[in-house]
Amino acid sequence: MGIILSSIPWVDYLILKNLRLWNGSLSFQYWQKPGVTRLTKVYIFNVTNPDNFLNLGEKPRLQEIGPFVYRTYSYEQRSPGFLNKKNQDGCPDCPYHHPERKLRQKERSSWSTGAAEDMEKVNIKFHDNGTLTYQHKKILQFVPELSVNKEQKITVPNIPLLTLSTQSNSLSYIVQRGISLLLNVNGFKPFVTITADELVFGYDDTLVSLAHKFYPKRKRPMSRMGLLINRNGTLNEVHNIYTGMTGMQDFGLLEKLNGIDRLPYWKDAPCNIIRASEGSFFPPRYYTKSDVVNVYDKDLCRTMPLQYRGPVTKHGISADLYTPADSMFETIANEPSNKCYCPDNEYCPPKGVQNISPCQFDAPVYLSFPHFFEADPTLIEPFEGLNPDKERHQSYFKIQSRLGVPIEGKVRLQLNLKVDQAPHVTPVAKFPTIMYPIMWLEEGIDDLTPPIRRWIYLATTFADIACPLMTYGFIFLGTCILVGVFINGYKSLVFTKETIEIGMKTLRKRSSGYIAVARPKLIKRDTYTLLDLNDGMDELDI
Repeated sequence: MGIILSSIPWVDYLILKNLRLWNGSLSFQYWQKPGVTRLTKVYIFNVTNPDNFLNLGEKPRLQEIGPFVYRTYSYEQRSPGFLNKKNQDGCPDCPYHHPERKLRQKERSSWSTGAAEDMEKVNIKFHDNGTLTYQHKKILQFVPELSVNKEQKITVPNIPLLTLSTQSNSLSYIVQRGISLLLNVNGFKPFVTITADELVFGYDDTLVSLAHKFYPKRKRPMSRMGLLINRNGTLNEVHNIYTGMTGMQDFGLLEKLNGIDRLPYWKDAPCNIIRASEGSFFPPRYYTKSDVVNVYDKDLCRTMPLQYRGPVTKHGISADLYTPADSMFETIANEPSNKCYCPDNEYCPPKGVQNISPCQFDAPVYLSFPHFFEADPTLIEPFEGLNPDKERHQSYFKIQSRLGVPIEGKVRLQLNLKVDQAPHVTPVAKFPTIMYPIMWLEEGIDDLTPPIRRWIYLATTFADIACPLMTYGFIFLGTCILVGVFINGYKSLVFTKETIEIGMKTLRKRSSGYIAVARPKLIKRDTYTLLDLNDGMDELDI
């Protein structure tokens, strides 16, 4: 048995059977309704000297306000009985009473009452080619116990106005003056003071309302201005991913998005390549041996390449650490493949930022890491209050290499508005050309639910220890049994009284035969010769 187990990859078979996505597998259950707490933390840059910035040429003094925390997670009908009641009530200084622990306890209470799902995959359909299609259903809920007051006022650039003024530079002088007159009459200002919640989830704006009415459908923005306004509810994107039935090389990767096999925002490869994970599963490095994985998110407007950096461990589970590849926001001089992100001789930004206007209704929005982390220093120099820090601002994923399941991950990105000075548009004429940071967000998971963590542990760490022990144990046990049978058989054959008696009889028979054969030879002769030493030799007849 042990030899058979050691020669057949039965553990991999069992793991892959439950890892592939099919209706009934463990991975499918956790994928459809994850049950994990997914937090979105928003940090907004409040400018404290807007007038001096515009009129006196001071650097904008940016004050980071946040976090404003929103959760996207699923409730499942699970019993919260494993919670330690003593820790809940009797130890206010215990780690349990940390706000995030309290949040998880609140979620578990919701699981027991069977509340409705607010982050799940819906409209799932399996296909014969080893793929399935689905849509995301997400609802962001504000978490006050982890957040600063979302009703506090902040001052930020007037994004719709500065977008219009920047785009007006391509128009004739007369048109620009006409725009300037209309904006002056309606009292538009280059900065607005609103609440954080309004900036994130929407406020009424005249310019946005007009654009919503008159823009072509493909470029038509939402009816209200909000940076995350389109993230609630069932998202309209239809994902088509590989289930692993045709091989683990493609497991979890997108095959199509909205029915097409490339990103529509970019004309050329590799920018429009869609072969990436949406973040739930990755092709296991255990099978692919690849040091690069890719993640796609609609807000990125592209795929994010992640580079393997080394092994890590969490909760006794071994994993691989990935961080964004060095080439992600590199200049086209150092990374020519990034040229397709600024085609047709468009403005190609310095290191650390990338144009994502095709995903933002053609608004001049640029993506970077928070506080321009790992970006060209010239982007930081015009501001006060930006302090890039690797610990707080670097994105990362910890992915279990055999399963391709992320056990922890954070995506940290910053939204910036590229403003081109518009000297003929009076309300914003003093606003200089600048890459202005608006906000940054962190989205991801800190931990998995106990059932998922237990499943991963059993399939990896426990299996790596238990399976060799089981295999060698069977071999050792089988060897002991064979040796025992041999010894027992040998004893019964050689050392019993009956076998000894049989052996003695055999020896006696053989000895008698030898004597019987030898005796006739001695008596067959009738004469013999005596030697007479005195008289010589005479022959005697007897």
